[in-house]
Amino acid sequence: MSTVTIEAAPVAITQLPTQYELPCDDGIPMETQRHFMQMQMLIDTLYHWLAQREDGYVGGNMFLYFSAAQLKNQDFRGPDVFVVLGVPKGERRSWVVWDEAQAPNVIIELLSESTATIDKTQKKQVYQNKVRVPEYFWYDPFNPEDLAGFNLQNGVYQPISEDQQKRLVSQQLGLLLVRWQGSYKEVEATWLRWATLEGDLIPTPQEEALQAQQRAEQLAARLRAMGVDPDEV
Repeated sequence: MSTVTIEAAPVAITQLPTQYELPCDDGIPMETQRHFMQMQMLIDTLYHWLAQREDGYVGGNMFLYFSAAQLKNQDFRGPDVFVVLGVPKGERRSWVVWDEAQAPNVIIELLSESTATIDKTQKKQVYQNKVRVPEYFWYDPFNPEDLAGFNLQNGVYQPISEDQQKRLVSQQLGLLLVRWQGSYKEVEATWLRWATLEGDLIPTPQEEALQAQQRAEQLAARLRAMGVDPDEV
């Protein structure tokens, strides 16, 4: 008896899925500990900055969904760090542009030997032509000289020039991206960090806790100098 194989007709996407219906994990980890730590530093310091705003979202190493064509091609893009302004705060499984009605304002990719070519060509073109991200930056945690930024002008990325101190300005955020030589979680390296336009670093949670402890110790010392026991205040 012969058998007949019936091929299913392609299913048109009549309604785009939400973040809860889309894959949010591809099982691919960050490439090195330093890449993970660099991503964490950039995101954690922006959490501190966003805490002073009523809205905004910062995320990283998660899917960015931007079109129905992308869904059909399974062409998923996972920015290492991205920032979206003017949206409600709160947890997301993925960033779904049609759910939020907003693409990221800023994307940062952390380069490695296996991703640098894609980040500098294919991803740059996707962010420029399809997602239309206003600002795109890349940085190599193991090669601090490989830092570049671009802003979207008339639909085309134009390079952002470094200032005299080799810093890049994010016009979207009103912040600087600076190279900082120091120890973060006991790893000595040149880290990419956010700073105010005045050049003040936005503190990490660890630095913020240390600053709070130092202020408390200074206050206690002043009270003791006045003959007041701070433990009894």
